[in-house]
Amino acid sequence: MRTGVLLMLVLAMAACSPAAGEPLAAYLARTLPEGPGGTVVTARGDRIVHCQGFGLADRAAGTPATCDTVYDVMSITKQFTAAAILKLETMGRLRTSDPISAHLGPVPPGKRQITVHHLLTHTAGLPESLGDDYDVLSRENMLAGALASDPLSAPGERFHYSNLGYSMLAAIIEKVSGMGYEEFLAEHLFAPAGMTSTGYVLPRWDRDQVAVEYDARGASRGRPYDHPWAADGPYWNLRGNGGILSTARDMFRWHRALTGDAVLTDSAKEKLFTPYAPMPDSEESYAYGWSVLDTGDGPIAWHDGGNSWSLATYARSLDDGVMAFWVSNHAYRDSRWNLEDLEPDLTLDLLDRARSAAR
Repeated sequence: MRTGVLLMLVLAMAACSPAAGEPLAAYLARTLPEGPGGTVVTARGDRIVHCQGFGLADRAAGTPATCDTVYDVMSITKQFTAAAILKLETMGRLRTSDPISAHLGPVPPGKRQITVHHLLTHTAGLPESLGDDYDVLSRENMLAGALASDPLSAPGERFHYSNLGYSMLAAIIEKVSGMGYEEFLAEHLFAPAGMTSTGYVLPRWDRDQVAVEYDARGASRGRPYDHPWAADGPYWNLRGNGGILSTARDMFRWHRALTGDAVLTDSAKEKLFTPYAPMPDSEESYAYGWSVLDTGDGPIAWHDGGNSWSLATYARSLDDGVMAFWVSNHAYRDSRWNLEDLEPDLTLDLLDRARSAAR
């Protein structure tokens, strides 16, 4: 996740507005470069405004991207982990104010002040990671490495984006619930939200439904689970902080669930979207698995995810229930395109167009 993107998005508001009457499909056709494949969905409240695939999900097979194509949503996974923690709090199984030792056992003196809240807000002083996403790493070795790591700052003192902290949260979910991380999400988040195509390994996707990812040279990097994975999902450099697979329709269903009480109570959702931790060089603050910025016209909650091949962005206007999600399986092309450059304006335009179309 990159900080500052939403601020750039908001600064573009004065200059960007939807072309009157232009169909969203036409806007995407003139805005997106030729080459990437992906899917866009916009919604307001409980209604999809537009859903469209573009390009190819699998070039070798000639499979077009659709609204039901499955993608790695990368760091957007963090909001599911955060919601699972709040679900456990609602169930009376933990509190976000708990020290991590309450659920992980003895911890070194320098880390005894770290709480679940610090992990959720990237203020635990932990490093970003212990290695590559696809390194073979067990839960026990991840926890041992995290607890032995040199602190970047005192708990609660400073924001340091940490994938490792969210993997620790996934371990806490497993230890507190007695269930596997994905199993808990599937039962307590995805099923109530009607999300049948979201997870690591539990959904039974057809292989040709899952997008192939492509590097900057256009070479296939395979499907997400073609990389080293354990039998129950990615290893622990990625589990809990990234790697969840989903579809545009399911991301809409997640948005719809967050507008009601199917998954979380109102008080839990208030905690989910409360901006707690100021982010460096930004006017945004981090909530629980979301970055939040008050635009003056109301708060926008968002998160992006990226690896060396793909890019996804998910944004919600908290006051009027407008949502936009877009994802590409080929985000970067040497000397031709970089979808990160397009991300702020595209996301803003999608929100504005969804808002205008829903009136």
